[in-house]
Amino acid sequence: MKKLIISLMVMILCACHTKESAFEMRGVVLSVHDLETVDWPRLATKSGINTIGTHVTPKEVEAFITSERGKTFLADCQKYGIQVEHQLHAIHELLPRELFSEDSTMFRMDENGNRIADFNCCASSSNALDIIAKNAVYYARLLPSTNHRYYYWLDDGAPLCACPQCSCLSGSEQALMIENRMIQELRTFDPEAQLAHLAYHSTLEAPVKVKPAEGVFLEFAPFYRNWKKPLSDESASGRGMAHAENLRCLKENLEVFPAETAVVLEYWLDVSLFSDWKKPAVKLPWHKDVFMSDLNTYAGFGIKNITSFAVYMDDQYWKQYPDQSFLREYGKGMKYFK
Repeated sequence: MKKLIISLMVMILCACHTKESAFEMRGVVLSVHDLETVDWPRLATKSGINTIGTHVTPKEVEAFITSERGKTFLADCQKYGIQVEHQLHAIHELLPRELFSEDSTMFRMDENGNRIADFNCCASSSNALDIIAKNAVYYARLLPSTNHRYYYWLDDGAPLCACPQCSCLSGSEQALMIENRMIQELRTFDPEAQLAHLAYHSTLEAPVKVKPAEGVFLEFAPFYRNWKKPLSDESASGRGMAHAENLRCLKENLEVFPAETAVVLEYWLDVSLFSDWKKPAVKLPWHKDVFMSDLNTYAGFGIKNITSFAVYMDDQYWKQYPDQSFLREYGKGMKYFK
């Protein structure tokens, strides 16, 4: 009888321990330098993190992935069962700026009616979208994603096109036009491909006039928030936007995009942000209570996939600030969240 009771207790404990977490994706996004100087696959698996996103541009990541260090990184991720994806500032490499002399209409029009090759593109140019889509597949072949999720972002917070065809579209709608064409092409290479629609800055508002094609998922990045206060504190504000507005944008985007495929891209671990993108890096201001509250908020929206920038967590960071307890609280907080 005693052995039977012990066996039943072990079965119950195992069942509880293996119960699926609310969060399927528990990720970090890291720069090439972070990955070159730290054994992140080992650190991730020790901390309950199951996805690593490389960063910043396609060419930078390509150079890393094809290096010996990059090959070791991929092999170690496979060994530990860590998914690898690539979160990329990509538009300049998907539509090379030197093409401006060949066809200026592929590039954005500014508010004065001038075509200019500084940022982004003309979302109404079929030639531009064809080239962007073709190059998206080119980089997908070079940088395959083990989870079939691809991230090709527009220029960070930069102006979009103001031509007569594009001016009636919001930033989100222009982005979605580009993404819809990309996913169409990506699925000729990877039939299971999914492509991020990054809701951030000028694309934070939900699209209305343009609907996402099958396979386009929401990536919500609440850059304009306060990380000392939980998102559930709607009166709090950070970089000029109240938490209530962040939550409204998330809710409205989830009326357009499915919650089950949505990814939240947070900044809880983003040392680069808290260091004002300057080195030497500051120590991460970690607020576990805020993090756990935010998990509850995101789970309430039905979100299953969460990652955070962790840029600047390189060898020098860990040498100066060796305490890794916050990383375990991050990964295991999601892993065992019910």
